[in-house]
Amino acid sequence: MVCYPTVGNRSVKQRSVKGFLAVLALATLCTPVSAAENLPAGLTEQQIDDVVSRAQKAFDVPGIAVGVVHDGKIVFAKGYGRRAEETKSPHVDTRTLFAIGSNSKEFTATALATLVDQGKMKWTDRVVDLMPDFRVSDPWVTRDFRVSDLLTHHSGMGLGAGDLMLFSHSNFTRQEVVAGLPYMPFTGRYRADYAYNNLLYVVAGTLVEKLSGQIWENYVQTHLIDAAGLPACQSTRPIKGQADVAFGQGSDGILPDKAHLKTPAMAPAGGVWCSVDGMNRWVQMLLNGGKTPEGKQIISLAQRDALWAPQALLPLPDSAPKTQSHFRAYGFGWFMEDFFGLKRVWHTGTVSGMVSYVSMLPEKHTGLVVLTNHDDNHATYSIALTMSSLMATGKSLDWVAYWQDVAKQAKDKSDKEAVTTGPGSPARPFITLSEQDLKSYVGRYHDAWRGDIQVSMQNGALVMTFSKADGLSGILSALPHDLFVAKWKNREEDSSDDSYVQFERDVTGKVTGFHMQLVGSDFSFDAQDMHPLKVSD
Repeated sequence: MVCYPTVGNRSVKQRSVKGFLAVLALATLCTPVSAAENLPAGLTEQQIDDVVSRAQKAFDVPGIAVGVVHDGKIVFAKGYGRRAEETKSPHVDTRTLFAIGSNSKEFTATALATLVDQGKMKWTDRVVDLMPDFRVSDPWVTRDFRVSDLLTHHSGMGLGAGDLMLFSHSNFTRQEVVAGLPYMPFTGRYRADYAYNNLLYVVAGTLVEKLSGQIWENYVQTHLIDAAGLPACQSTRPIKGQADVAFGQGSDGILPDKAHLKTPAMAPAGGVWCSVDGMNRWVQMLLNGGKTPEGKQIISLAQRDALWAPQALLPLPDSAPKTQSHFRAYGFGWFMEDFFGLKRVWHTGTVSGMVSYVSMLPEKHTGLVVLTNHDDNHATYSIALTMSSLMATGKSLDWVAYWQDVAKQAKDKSDKEAVTTGPGSPARPFITLSEQDLKSYVGRYHDAWRGDIQVSMQNGALVMTFSKADGLSGILSALPHDLFVAKWKNREEDSSDDSYVQFERDVTGKVTGFHMQLVGSDFSFDAQDMHPLKVSD
């Protein structure tokens, strides 16, 4: 394993350093380690290699990076496999950038924690007092909504509300997201029903901007990533010229030019890119009470503890008996649970065909990072739970086999439903409509939250496109009674994203609008919140 001393956000290898003695003077910041001697009791380098190898093969993952922090030191960092699906792709190393998805929420929550430390806000402040243009669909909830409610997924908004537009090469700005909030319906009880939500983390990022005077990307980069000295870590997407970058499942392998780099609205919920070296140091800082190994305080211990305090209770997963877990909760950007009698703080992230996993056992002074470039969380769960179990108890269930079985059961259920009741099945066959019949659906529709939606005829088929999402376009296949199924382009192999489109007519038979419903299981395609009305033919 190669480890270079860190200076700021770059390694000594990347800088000009005068003489060998200068390198030695800085070497304590990132010293090569002997994993077998420094790993926590119960965990060996061979065990890590073995579980990574098994998970990589079982779930067909091209590349993986794994890191371990213990007793205040980074004791393990290693890359496995390839940076992309192509067999000739370069190998993953400890500085390879991965999209960490929802592990970015930790950065947004921590950014707010720094503003609490600065006295610019309190967690209990009303959002509307800090950001006067903030509104949600219920006036009473608008008045009572606190900063903490942005982070805990118990607002009353539905599971994944807003995701369909946020993660589809959206053209939304964060200001437009805030302006559209009143049109997002509440489907649950305020502060009572848990439903994972990215939209409000975008609002949290906008609040960071409002209070700091900097855009979220700049604030996170300067006050967290650079301040904590996270190597190979950035708040923006990699650009052309950056060589050591992983590409996720289905990626075209093309990085944008700097001139064409967009600032996506969704970044506070899932926009950070980081290497295992960078994430190791992030975990190291958090386990050290918000302080870097050199003594620089990034957030106070009180605010680190606030991030890790339970706020919203969650149901236990099926695996709970296997980890002796009796509760699970969400704090500010973190999940937490009891794990073999210990507190475990963790989070996962999925975006751009990549999955990440961060897990910490504060009482054991240990943490781990798993980064992958395949859109399948079974591999990250297998590796992280194996390593966490070994750290906690010295032994582990065969989590690779467990998650293989879970994946198989889910696929068998999905295949059965597709054959027996799914759209296009013998029980519900697609039908062929004449071109004249199809033309009755053509037109421009408008949704208060998602903007204009165009239904047009292309090569004899109906195609739906969204004005606010360059990456969202689908072909509509007809079922009886004005019902269609949208198959989104570039997602042809994944039916979990398909959406029903039910057109509506007035008493004269004219098409007036439509509503949608997700066919599969990917909650990020939250089409059910849409009810566009036809505004022109």
